[in-house]
Amino acid sequence: MKLLKKPLFIILLGALTFIGVSFVSSDFISSPEQNGGVSIGDKAPEIEMANPQGEMMKLSDLKGQMVLVDFWAAWCRPCRMENPNVVATYNKYKDAEFKDGKGFTVFSVSLDRNKADWEKAIQQDGLIWDTHVSDLMFWKNAAAQVYGVNAIPATFLVGPDGTILARNLRGKALENALQKMQK
Repeated sequence: MKLLKKPLFIILLGALTFIGVSFVSSDFISSPEQNGGVSIGDKAPEIEMANPQGEMMKLSDLKGQMVLVDFWAAWCRPCRMENPNVVATYNKYKDAEFKDGKGFTVFSVSLDRNKADWEKAIQQDGLIWDTHVSDLMFWKNAAAQVYGVNAIPATFLVGPDGTILARNLRGKALENALQKMQK
């Protein structure tokens, strides 16, 4: 009897963890305790980092567009599994008209350590937008620190005026949010 309790407990714990992650991934979270002080309604903190070619890119250069700030890494299986959804949403909304702006894009922030792995993942996953940045500092990534990212994938939907509108939208939840914000 004791042998059954432990595996059953592990299965139940795993199921509850999965359910909890599912709820968190589609919720609009604004609690400063959960996200390092970056809340929905705040102006998105500036991110300025190098792209794979070494050129500096800024989040603020995308003002006027709807932007998904996407923290991910090549080594992150859930991130890689979500990438096809992000690509499909990008393709569908990149030229869309929104209430206060035009176009949707992604500002990808990689928590990788290895540049070659990062570049390979961009290519393999077909991440065709132009804004890919990283400082190759893994969990010590400067932008992840400012945004309070402690798990990936982590996303922040930033409106055309630079305000954080939502957080941790994945799959259909991202598309639904963008659809609601269209003109």
